[in-house]
This record gives sequence, C-alpha cells and structure tokens, in this order.
Amino acid sequence: MTRRDDGTGWVVGALRAGGCVFAEEEAAVVIEAAAGDEAELERLVEERVAGRPLEHLVGWAAFAGLRVVVGPGVFVPRRRTELLVRAAVRDAPDGAVVVDMCCGSGAIGAAIAAYGEGRIRLSTDADGDTVFEAVEQGGRVDGNVGFEAADQGGPVHGGAGFEVWGADLDAAAVASARQNLGAGRVFEGDLFEALPAGLRGRVDVMVVNAPYVPSAAIATMPAEAREHEAPIALDGGGDGLDVQRRIVAGAAEWLAEGGRLLIETSEQQAPLTAALFEAAGLQPHVERDESLDATVVVGHI
Repeated sequence: MTRRDDGTGWVVGALRAGGCVFAEEEAAVVIEAAAGDEAELERLVEERVAGRPLEHLVGWAAFAGLRVVVGPGVFVPRRRTELLVRAAVRDAPDGAVVVDMCCGSGAIGAAIAAYGEGRIRLSTDADGDTVFEAVEQGGRVDGNVGFEAADQGGPVHGGAGFEVWGADLDAAAVASARQNLGAGRVFEGDLFEALPAGLRGRVDVMVVNAPYVPSAAIATMPAEAREHEAPIALDGGGDGLDVQRRIVAGAAEWLAEGGRLLIETSEQQAPLTAALFEAAGLQPHVERDESLDATVVVGHI
C-alpha cells in the first residue's frame, strides 16, 4: 500500500478513501490490533478497504460495553440487539436460568451474564439514550469477555448472577460462543435438540436473535454481511419467520412457570411475530427503541 511516512495518520485517510464512514474509530481499532507491526497494519487496512468486516479482521466486536470474540464468517452482533439484552435482564430474578437460542457468537448471553455479575451496567449517554457501559473492576475498566472465558460449565467468569447457556447450529458460531460463554455452556445442534434435557421446564428467560431477513431481501443487504457472514445466520425463509415459528412453537415446554421468551424481529414483522406467540399460548407485547431501530417481542407463559 502506497502511503506517506506520517505515522498512523495515513490509516484514517486510507479507510476514509475506502468508504469507511467511521474511519477515525476504525483506525484506532486496527492500530491497536496491529500492535506496532507496520506490515500487519498495512494488511489490516488493505483487507478492511477491500470490504472485510472490521470485527472479523480484529477478532472481536464491541457489544453492550463488552468486547466479544467473533471468528471469521460468524454473524457480527449489531448494536440494535442491545434492546434484547435490556429487555431480558429487566426483572430477571437472581440466579435466573437463561438460554441464548441461535446464539451466534454468544454476545447476547455474554452481555446478560456480565450484567448479572456487575461487569456492565445501564447508563445514559450525552444524547439521552440508554446504553451499556463497562464497570471498573479492580481499579480498571475491562470490557474483554472471551479472552478469559475458558470454564467448563460453571458460571461465566465465576459470577453467580445468572445461569447462562447458549445453542447454535453453526459450528463456527459455536466455537466463538464457547470462547465468550465457556466451553461447557454452549451446545451445537438444531434449536431445542441441542439443549440438555435437564433444562426442560427450568428456563426463566429465553432470548432469540434468529435469522429474520426474508430470503428475497438477502441480496439487498450490505456486502459486508452478504459476503462475509454465514447465510444460515441471515436467511429467515420466505417471510423471514421460519426459524421464529419453530422456536415459538417449542418454547413453552422449556420455560419455567412465569418464564419469558424474547425474540428480536423487525418493526414490520412484529405483528406477525406477536401472532405466533398468541397462537402458542404466550402473552406478547412489543418493545421498540427508535434510537436503535430495534424491535423485540416479549411473551410470558
């Protein structure tokens, strides 16, 4: 890559010229990832300009005040999904059993666990929006998650706030989720078939960010998602609700008395998702956050 020898200022210019809207923020991330290796920095910038997602390049994504591990090809958690986390932790009792279904990288489950352990908290930003932020731990703020989570089934990072589990069909996603939640807490398989029988009837909160993009709309998605994230994490079938239907239909037998099912969906699809809840005997209500352009349907058993 041809550049002037002007320190790292060239990174911002290269990213901006390559169409990166948040060039300054992305420059800081790739510079950190390169760790002083000029050749590595040039490689990262070249690949980012070529369209590879920043998160896949550096191996992590910022989500809910955390850094979560995201391997190549794995669905990158979006900021809008923080509404799902907020709705999940609201009124969740201490020790609640939580299942992150279609967990992808496990970002949702990791954020719920971190909140229960007091490692992140809800705050208000300068615009008055509700946001998650990392909490100072031992004199420092550390939002890293997956770089330490290597337990074989105990509470994530030793905390006791919530008992969090995850499941996904995609092997690459499961590999990332096991780094974020712990190897013994994430199961690979098709929806409920992946879960251990001991969770049946015990789940207080089931959170779901299943694929909900209609098949015909995949072609209109940004190239970063369309070309670099697994199709199984994006394509929700003809109307986008195929996976949601299966989850809603089977959730009741896994939920504890008073348990909740929460599903992220689009604003346009929310009435259809809510109707699925009603048909399954769950009492739904729709939550919407305009600042995040996020919609979640919550159902109570």
